[in-house]
Amino acid sequence: MKTDDFDFYLPENLIAQTPLEKRDSSRLLVLDKNTGEIEHKHFTDILDYLNKDDVLVLNDTKVLPARLIGVKEETGAVVEVLMLKEKSKDEWEVLSKPAKRIKVGTTIKFSDRLSAVCTEVFDEGIRSFKFIYSGIFYEILDELGEMPLPPYIHEKLKDKDRYQTVYAKNIGSAAAPTAGLHFTKELMDKIKNKGIKIVYITLHVGLGTFRPVNVEDVTKHKMHSEFYQMSSECAETLNDAKKNNNRIISVGTTSTRTLETIINLYGNFKECSGWTDIFIYPGYQFKAIDALITNFHLPKSTLIMLVSALAGKDNIMNAYNEAVKNEYRFFSFGDSMFIK
Repeated sequence: MKTDDFDFYLPENLIAQTPLEKRDSSRLLVLDKNTGEIEHKHFTDILDYLNKDDVLVLNDTKVLPARLIGVKEETGAVVEVLMLKEKSKDEWEVLSKPAKRIKVGTTIKFSDRLSAVCTEVFDEGIRSFKFIYSGIFYEILDELGEMPLPPYIHEKLKDKDRYQTVYAKNIGSAAAPTAGLHFTKELMDKIKNKGIKIVYITLHVGLGTFRPVNVEDVTKHKMHSEFYQMSSECAETLNDAKKNNNRIISVGTTSTRTLETIINLYGNFKECSGWTDIFIYPGYQFKAIDALITNFHLPKSTLIMLVSALAGKDNIMNAYNEAVKNEYRFFSFGDSMFIK
């Protein structure tokens, strides 16, 4: 299986640069994973595809304003830092640019209240930084940090909250779980009123989700690990759904990877937390989820490989070609897809 097998043509003008004014006004491509049949809808129509007693699983992670610009204390050279995950108190794994200038002991100053010292050096621009600050760390980050928008988004984000889901709660992500950006509180109320259960898991999105695949052979790609957790209440609801043959519908690839990780480890769902580097590509047998709400993903990415594993590569490639033909909006601020 080659990485190039998951390539497709995408005109640049279809890459969404800004969120729509109304979150749930995005378009929705519905794909039947068994037949390949496609329907063109709007996201509010998702209600018609959800049944009483289905369980909808949302990732309640909250995005850090994780992009910081600072200067090397010794030389004054400008350095950009993207915070990826907290390793221990005040020690973070980061992506630094330009990485070659950052050695063990290098100090980066972001403001009078925040600086960081490099404690470890890894490949691919990754470093460990110990942050030194006066005050409350997350308040300082709110003041200094920028939302870590993907590099294909060139427009400035006017409202920081538009890169958060309306149910974001547990801070720690370096990117948004973008399938959830389409939900409004009003739509979620309608979903609950129809008798559909909503549960939350947490996966802090890091490098594992958005790192490009740079190897020719898909199976040689190594995922970076990301932190997840599941509550006992969520586990109980999901185990009941399995027992009663009710559908588990994952919102986003991050929720999917968390659910599949847990069921692979324990054979069912349970209260737990840990680190996952699960990589799902065609040939994988899904044990946790029955359906998936997701966005349209980058060519040759681990995310398009995951949806191809669920719906079949030919069905996905056909659906993506249809989406291009019908001028759907792609990627983080783009339109959505329901694989049923």
